[in-house]
Amino acid sequence: MDWVILLGSGVLEAVWATALGRSDGLRRPLPTVVFVVGAVLSLVGLGIALNTLPTGTAYAVWTATGASLTVAWAMLTRVEPVSLAKVLLLVGIVTCVVGLKVVA
Repeated sequence: MDWVILLGSGVLEAVWATALGRSDGLRRPLPTVVFVVGAVLSLVGLGIALNTLPTGTAYAVWTATGASLTVAWAMLTRVEPVSLAKVLLLVGIVTCVVGLKVVA
């Protein structure tokens, strides 16, 4: 169950990172609220997962999930251009994190 919580927290990391980018320096109310709530929930989930998971592996999974989803979402919404290099690098990140989970 802690792995599910950790992955959900990684998704929330992508949510708060995207909201932070759209908050215009925390000047737009709705993205700012989404950022604050998403960040708090993401960190709470990470904290819960760390009760049973190794810190290094859990943190790597959390950050890689959030970073990968943030970049993927930016490419899907055309905020960032799509390139083969970016896609391959994201696949590399995900592959490495899956490897960490396998050996954890």
